[in-house]
Amino acid sequence: MTVTIELADVLTATARDWEGVAFRSGAADRPGAEAGVRLAYRTAGLAEPEEIVWVDSPLAGARAATAPGAGRPVREEVRTRQWELARAAVHASLGTADWSLAWSLTGGRLWGPVGDLAAQIRRGVAAAEETEEAGAALRGSTLDAVLGQQDAAWLALFDALGRPETEGLARVARSAGWWWPFERVAVVCERPAELHLDELHRLHRADGPALLFPDGFAVHAWGGMPVPADFAASMAGLSPARIRAEENAELRRVMLEHFGYDRYLAESGATPLHRDETGVLWRIDLPDDEPVVMVEVVNSTAEPDGTFRKYWLRVPPTTGTAREGVAWTFGLSEADYHPERET
Repeated sequence: MTVTIELADVLTATARDWEGVAFRSGAADRPGAEAGVRLAYRTAGLAEPEEIVWVDSPLAGARAATAPGAGRPVREEVRTRQWELARAAVHASLGTADWSLAWSLTGGRLWGPVGDLAAQIRRGVAAAEETEEAGAALRGSTLDAVLGQQDAAWLALFDALGRPETEGLARVARSAGWWWPFERVAVVCERPAELHLDELHRLHRADGPALLFPDGFAVHAWGGMPVPADFAASMAGLSPARIRAEENAELRRVMLEHFGYDRYLAESGATPLHRDETGVLWRIDLPDDEPVVMVEVVNSTAEPDGTFRKYWLRVPPTTGTAREGVAWTFGLSEADYHPERET
């Protein structure tokens, strides 16, 4: 098999479809998920589970997975071995070069954002416990889970090429969230009730949880970074002094982004480092962190109302002039930057 233009189009379209699956919220299709679970067991050569138990979140699923009576975990047979069979078949059919191309068009484009989402859920599960030891133990139980919709990266490739080994897994992923396969019982969890992302497909929300499940289990995040549950409320009273006082450097950067660089500079009484025809170079010194250095530039094209919009370009801390900073954003040195027209 060769990755022709036609097959590349199929791979790309399937990846887009599975991107939607990975970030889907709303009630699960329980009959569809249960049919997929049973097919996955049969495909693995196992008897169907005696019972399928539904829970409302990965946290509830992780706790249910530690309860006695479910039998031994069968994730190895249901998921791992079927993936290995499908992967070996696809690699043998495509060869090394076309395998890499097929992966880049499907799983490669989904791996980062979908994997980050799964990692955030695992961190949230661990953080829900009162002690670090209990949190680590509960997080460990998530390693026995099949990730359902967050298995989209691999399932996109296998689905596009029609691999039968993963058909049951794909049905569950399209219908529900994470699930735990045991010898006698399968524990299946609902999809998120709410899921909020930024333009880079990172968990992101300023006024509440970025990820919320029906039972109230939630993950708060800004630009993909975990933040405390009360973080959104604290944003209302931000000031330059409050930002400087924040000990967590990552949270401090989030606060600064939320507050606005221009507002911070204005209210903190900052003075520019350098000014030339390209713009104004500013520097914000932060405790125990590298300084934030930016070039303030003005769009030469007027807005419909006649005003000229300002932009802030983040540049390396070592930048010495505004022109050097603008040149850096184009991948050029200051000496090589000769625009015909400033925009």
